[in-house]
Amino acid sequence: MKFNVYQVSRKGGRPKNEDRMGYCYTRSAGLFALADGMGGHPEGEVASQLALQTLAATFQRDAKPTLKDPLRFLQDAVLAGHHQLLRYATERGLLDTPRTTIVACILQGNAAYWAHCGDSRLYLIRGDKLVARTRDHSYTELHGALSPAGKAAAGGHALNRNVLFTCLGSPGKPVVDTAGPLLLQPGDRVMLCSDGLWGSVADAQITEAMSSRAISDAVPELAEQALRNAGPRSDNVTVLAVEFEGTDSPLAPAAVSTRSLGDEVFASTIQASLAGSEPATEELDEAEIERSIREINEAIKRSSQKKT
Repeated sequence: MKFNVYQVSRKGGRPKNEDRMGYCYTRSAGLFALADGMGGHPEGEVASQLALQTLAATFQRDAKPTLKDPLRFLQDAVLAGHHQLLRYATERGLLDTPRTTIVACILQGNAAYWAHCGDSRLYLIRGDKLVARTRDHSYTELHGALSPAGKAAAGGHALNRNVLFTCLGSPGKPVVDTAGPLLLQPGDRVMLCSDGLWGSVADAQITEAMSSRAISDAVPELAEQALRNAGPRSDNVTVLAVEFEGTDSPLAPAAVSTRSLGDEVFASTIQASLAGSEPATEELDEAEIERSIREINEAIKRSSQKKT
């Protein structure tokens, strides 16, 4: 499998950036994920980081080098991140649980699979067409578009677009929507982003930029455009984009090839640990995930040695 990847995160007018993103891959599968820690709740940056750590650790455990059931993996791994947040809050006696949205995509063979919870989005663009987009878990999208009168009253924007009815760390079981497999063609582009991007840049503009420029040019320009459009009170803007190069195509400049990795080799850009947030190891399944989190740095080193 070969792919180009580009990612960027820009701090807006918020006190801190609680967005996190990253990717990891084996010889035959790749996981790309983004999480947006939610304001109004404690330690949003811990929530987003812990959710990604759990995803990456579960991927390391299960992708040998492929996933038997990518959709089941996504469902289970996202919910495992939710349970880690509940345990984190309980063990530290927090009055409220850190919360985060999440969106994740698996590329395996010639297919894409994805899952999301909340309003972090996935866009899949083929040529100049938007082929697929996740539907936010917000009351705005749940009830459909506003009437023209409602849009006018909102100044042209959706009312309460940030009011979500589910997320990781919530008291009830999160809603996790999954999709796939969707067969990919060389040149297809998958973009994950936080609401800081789509909240101030329209889908048509996102599609145009992602279809007409190299992702290394389109992604940073979209992030800067979002900051300009939103002004001083801009949300944080985080974007991760992947261009699928295929499984047998010649390697493009700067593209990642997974072919040289061994069956047990795992590479990751997701931070392996977060100071003060190591989860407890009480249940066997959770313990396996947590051990894998601590092993990610060692796995990255092994991967680098294999490729040199």
